[in-house]
Amino acid sequence: MVQYQSIDRTFSALGDPTRRAVLERLGSSSATVSELARPAGISLTGMKKHLRVLEEAGLVRSEKVGRSRRCELTPGQLDEARAWIDQYGQMVEGRFDLIEALLDETKGDPG
Repeated sequence: MVQYQSIDRTFSALGDPTRRAVLERLGSSSATVSELARPAGISLTGMKKHLRVLEEAGLVRSEKVGRSRRCELTPGQLDEARAWIDQYGQMVEGRFDLIEALLDETKGDPG
């Protein structure tokens, strides 16, 4: 199960609508904690907690710039999750192909 810790953190981070909104916002440009908190209608402390989860999942990074903290997306972190989803999709697709083949074989069989 150790191999899935990174994916688990990613999916856990993505499981919250506020965190997904933060990622969507950061997709267009970097932002300060205040700029992220204001439209979400939450406190700076609340936003910092969301950002900590996103940083622990490796989806976001931040740095202190003057008196504020600027956040940006971390490129490539979703690649591992995407690879897992693709692998799972291929497995499911393979099962559907097998079921379809079995159904095709039995169509002409009155049995």
